Amino acid sequence: MKTLSLLILLATLSAPSQAQTIDDGFMMGKHDLFTGNLYSYENWDQYWEGALKRVNGNIGTITTQSSVWFANYGATDRLNVIATVPYVWTHASQGVLQGMSGLQDIALAGKYNVLERPSTRVGSLRAMGVVAVGIPLTGYSPDLQPLSIGLASRRVAARFTLNLQSNRGWFANGSAGYTWRGNVTLDRPYYYTDGQLFLTDQVTMPNVFDYIASAGYVKRGLMTNVSFFQQKTLGGGDIRRQDIPFVSNRMNLSRVGAIVMYPVPKLRNLAFHLAYGYTIDGRNVGQATTVTTGFSYRYRVYGRSTR
Repeated sequence: MKTLSLLILLATLSAPSQAQTIDDGFMMGKHDLFTGNLYSYENWDQYWEGALKRVNGNIGTITTQSSVWFANYGATDRLNVIATVPYVWTHASQGVLQGMSGLQDIALAGKYNVLERPSTRVGSLRAMGVVAVGIPLTGYSPDLQPLSIGLASRRVAARFTLNLQSNRGWFANGSAGYTWRGNVTLDRPYYYTDGQLFLTDQVTMPNVFDYIASAGYVKRGLMTNVSFFQQKTLGGGDIRRQDIPFVSNRMNLSRVGAIVMYPVPKLRNLAFHLAYGYTIDGRNVGQATTVTTGFSYRYRVYGRSTR
């Protein structure tokens, strides 16, 4: 049910100057820094227990909020370094389960411009490669899904992205990634999942494949796009009937979204962000609606900008 761990780098980093996320085809110029904070509000009252869609009066509506600081620095014209730090808090509207709050996982990524074809009458083509890592910042427990603030697994991910940018401002992106996830340690010496009893506190986490396709428009600081995101967990069991989710459950989802980034009038380097996402299908996840808003600021650390 907890999709936030993976989506922090994707959906909530919704569009620094000309996007600038790990899954788009845009780059910051050398020595340019883009930073800001985004607030996300997500809730759901229906979820998929395996393939069965249901409601649960014991938890009611689950709300997850996050405040994410992000930064993207142009180390060179071909290499960007991206970091995010989220603070997350959760709440259930019914029942006895208590929400959690705290720092989640720091995410660090390097984004490299592998190939760039110069502009033609149609536009330009770019290919990007990304390597990213995620490390829990605190010792939060992942064993109270869906109210845990994350999955508490160390992660390494690789992505490849293609971007087509037209001369008139329209663009299209396609990006696919694979995430390797490390074991999770529980606060108990046993657990039961996928029809088996395990007498250990170590949980083997299945890896994840995802892809996202988006199209939009960018011109003079204004950026809009629409997207489709899909995540496939490569292993893991389903939620047992009338049981709570488990950290290694198969968590598949399909999600649509839209983003608007608008420069603040008379404050050229300051931009306002607004994003919307909705889970249209899934397995062992909530049918969540997410709204993200915030501000970002771009400035040159030193030297002249090359973008």
